[in-house]
Amino acid sequence: MIVTVIALASLAVLLVVALVARSGVHVRRRKPGQRRILVPFTGGTLDSTVLDAAIRIARAESATLVPAYILVVPLRYSEDSPLVDEVGVALPILEAVERAAVRAGVPVDARIEKGRSLTHAMRLLWGVERFDRIVAPAAGNGHAGFGVDELAWLLINAPAETLVLKPYEQAAA
Repeated sequence: MIVTVIALASLAVLLVVALVARSGVHVRRRKPGQRRILVPFTGGTLDSTVLDAAIRIARAESATLVPAYILVVPLRYSEDSPLVDEVGVALPILEAVERAAVRAGVPVDARIEKGRSLTHAMRLLWGVERFDRIVAPAAGNGHAGFGVDELAWLLINAPAETLVLKPYEQAAA
């Protein structure tokens, strides 16, 4: 029984490592004095309006764009669970974000952050990294993002200037 659990856990870890290696998402060391703009998102999407705005800001400020896919770990799992399915959703989105930023000439430092809630994951991320600006997507118009309570928490607790962007609302045809 224990051997089976260890084997399954090892297999899950290997799968996550293989997905990350295959994804092209690279971790880059921060250069001294280089500005960093955090774009946290979740729910399998990042609204193109929010992404385009973050890329424009990063280009204007000669900053590195830091897209962070936030994974919420349900209480039924341990906090260090691999969440293979969710990582499988996050990696293609992070790749698409990285391609868009690179096309615009903006350096990217993508990551996945886990926490028990969006705010818990943000606290963990801020505990290990410094950001000069945060561009947060608001939930709405069929897009996942930060809800009202999370946005209030973010605006009160964020250690950097924070912009909240509403997803683009398409006109009815």
